[in-house]
Amino acid sequence: MNRFHHLLKAALSFAALILVVGCASAPKQLTAPSPDDPWESTNRSIYAFNQTVDRTLLRPVAHTYDRITPKPAKAGISNFFDNLASPWISGNLFLQGRFTAGSEQFGRFLINTVYGVGGLFDVADQNNLPDYDTDLGVTLAYWGWKNSRFIMLPFFGPATVRDGFGQVTEMVIDPVDQAFRDRTGPGMIALDVVQIRAGFLGLDQTLEEAYDPYAFVRDGWLQRRNFQIFGEEAGMPDYDAFLEDDFEDIPEEAP
Repeated sequence: MNRFHHLLKAALSFAALILVVGCASAPKQLTAPSPDDPWESTNRSIYAFNQTVDRTLLRPVAHTYDRITPKPAKAGISNFFDNLASPWISGNLFLQGRFTAGSEQFGRFLINTVYGVGGLFDVADQNNLPDYDTDLGVTLAYWGWKNSRFIMLPFFGPATVRDGFGQVTEMVIDPVDQAFRDRTGPGMIALDVVQIRAGFLGLDQTLEEAYDPYAFVRDGWLQRRNFQIFGEEAGMPDYDAFLEDDFEDIPEEAP
């Protein structure tokens, strides 16, 4: 995908944001306001839009993909896209000063590309080579941009301003990803999105049963992100307490 297409995609996302803010109906707020989410009203509207897109399009396609694709093929597709991300991960590890980790991650890319049929087979994992997960958002936090407001992005989901900036930058400048998508077209982009969504199908019921699904997604994402960046285990809110408080507020019937 060339730079023009990336800019067009960003413009469409911004247009969707304006549309969502003006038209979408936000899910009812069931939990107390979070100091980490000062834009909660707008974020809930975007979350409602994303859920509509997911229910009507992405989830049914992901279910079909999960049902008709053999497990070995699903594993190979997942391995392929993971391998494609390795050079970008390796570059960010170097920028964070983690030179050994960066070298190991780039080694994974070389081994899996050469001996794993372009990354379809995770040969590096079979040889116990470490696998790392990082991105430009983590790098920016390492450089000093530690605190950033939570934002729900159209189509892309939960992020912070820092991490959203990192995602846009990756789409524009990741050379390996760009070269691949220039040669394969939008079909491979769609396959990547669908296989990622299929990997989260097991969490759908948990989300549907959550007391406040938006808050559950936001707090769970922030907890994982804080651990990834700072190594700090932030506790999840006590949603049962919110539910109990609501019942306590209901007036008793007069005898």
